[in-house]
Amino acid sequence: MAGTLWRPSPERVAAAQLTAFRLAAQECWGVPLPDYRALHRFSVERREQFWRSVWDFCGVIGEPGERVLADGDRMPGARFFPEARLSFAENLLRRRDDAPALVFRGERGDERRLSHRELRTQVSRLQRWLREVGVEAGDRVAGFLPNVPEAVVAMLSAASLGALWSSCSPDFGARGALDRLGQIGPKVLFAADASFYAGRLHDLRARVAEIRRELPGLEQLVIVPNSLAEPDLGGLPGALLFEEVLASHGPGEPIFERFPFEQPLAILFSSGTTGPPKCIVHGAGGALLQHLKEHRLQVDLRRGDRFFYFTTLGWMMWNWLVSGLASEATLLLSDGSPFHPEPDTLFDLAERERCAVFGVSAKYLDAARNAGLDPSRSHDLADLRTVLSTGSPLAPEGFDFVYQRIKADVCLSSISGGTDILSCFVGGDPTGPVTRGEIQAPGLGMDVAVFDEAGRAVRGEKGELVCRRAFPSLPLGFWGDPDGARYRSAYFERFPGVWAHGDFAEETPRGGFLIHGRSDAVLNPGGVRIGTAEIYRPVEAMDEVLEALAVGQQWRGDVRIALFVRLREGLELDDALRERIRDRIRSGASPRHVPAVIAQVADLPRTKSGKIAEIAVADVVHGRPVRNREALANPEALELFAARPELAG
Repeated sequence: MAGTLWRPSPERVAAAQLTAFRLAAQECWGVPLPDYRALHRFSVERREQFWRSVWDFCGVIGEPGERVLADGDRMPGARFFPEARLSFAENLLRRRDDAPALVFRGERGDERRLSHRELRTQVSRLQRWLREVGVEAGDRVAGFLPNVPEAVVAMLSAASLGALWSSCSPDFGARGALDRLGQIGPKVLFAADASFYAGRLHDLRARVAEIRRELPGLEQLVIVPNSLAEPDLGGLPGALLFEEVLASHGPGEPIFERFPFEQPLAILFSSGTTGPPKCIVHGAGGALLQHLKEHRLQVDLRRGDRFFYFTTLGWMMWNWLVSGLASEATLLLSDGSPFHPEPDTLFDLAERERCAVFGVSAKYLDAARNAGLDPSRSHDLADLRTVLSTGSPLAPEGFDFVYQRIKADVCLSSISGGTDILSCFVGGDPTGPVTRGEIQAPGLGMDVAVFDEAGRAVRGEKGELVCRRAFPSLPLGFWGDPDGARYRSAYFERFPGVWAHGDFAEETPRGGFLIHGRSDAVLNPGGVRIGTAEIYRPVEAMDEVLEALAVGQQWRGDVRIALFVRLREGLELDDALRERIRDRIRSGASPRHVPAVIAQVADLPRTKSGKIAEIAVADVVHGRPVRNREALANPEALELFAARPELAG
């Protein structure tokens, strides 16, 4: 049931950076901007003026050039700040003082801090080493790392040279990492020797060795020690230790070369639904401007704020968190299980470091609620102003938990966007009310709407989340897609000239948004987007399994993975085989890919072109009508998935 849970005080509204920006834009451009809705209209109808105001207000370091937008009516094809020159790394390393830039807290209680001055020094040293080993603009530098300070140093060093950064978290198996990194051919790989999760040490050296063997263009391997013991590189001949690399150059100041606005910055990966993950290339200027806008205006992130997001290097939220340095914030980095060694370990960090902006997944908030946590009583969160939630829709009960058991006076911003845009389509408004179960507002500069099947904008109805005009963080394209055909097909085929995001969404009468889930076959258990192909590859490599099909089943307010397998003739699925399948998925993909339910079927429905029909099966599992039976070669196979006892208990 909808209802206002929080409304900012007049003093808080007056002090918000969003208010200062709105009043400055109103005075500069002579346009009345009385509230957020008016500012949003201005931001999408007068994009040149809006984005120039963002550049100026946020103090972007660089030369903006004369033009703000070229070919603005094209999507894709629009170009923002086509004459600009800037350095992403220079903007994130703008502070030079001894205030903390990074505070890391590991599962074992280990802690490290880097000041802004120390961070700049480490980037300078690593930058010189990277240049020395031949890294140039356009080269790829990759990370297979936990969420540790070395990852931030490596990313900023690569960006300072115009190289592209890409990363995977250590919970990926070697095959999952190679499905991604193998497509982009990194010249340098930074990898950890170990990781910790829920109190267990995971030795990564064999995985790193396999990744290295299958990356023929890899020239340098740098190991970041992350275990309790002295690092042993016996199985990784020629590998260098991170501290040795830094020590090879003395202290100094980083050198920042300024590149065009669209200089490639990072490659992020789609979930790999129907094949190898798509390699999405993002530009430096678009990422910087979008993140500054979101952090400063929609989160109200301020200089010196302690900024936390629980994330891994396999999620776009890590990139989003790191950009908080451009707002001169202190980043709080955490690695491992969010519930180890104690269920409230993240709130311990928030209390100890006086966290102002606390970001987690909706699934984490659900788990904390179910665990009976009550940080409002157990922790001093006086400095906390904003709670961020993303990864999956936050249920109304999650909103209640935040206001009843975390803090009554916070802006709860449920945000939603994606890897595809490295930012948000809908998110927070620190000057507006929070309504139970709703995302507050469309993002500034984002011409967001919900389309019905006919491409008409609707309100109060479910449909496809779209964006009707270009914005700065549109991808530059896909790696390995020289003519852009795959890129255009992925987002612009359904509604030409309009970005179709693949979210099933709804705009409320109040102008807020509800996200009902993905509108395609991507699985989303616990807010983690998972492509079915990533599950099929390890499963179908097993001798016993001929084919597999996975769907996301709505289950107790979340989504769980149900896997159906067709086995070789004469074989029966027993508990031992189920466990082997789980082990294969866990090691070949990641623990997050392991299904909750595994069931045997005699056949799988497929289209006339031979593709298995995942969406049709998902409809049957949820009791929905199957709309495209005529497209199936064997529609009778759908009956095998109806009323399955395994899915009921």
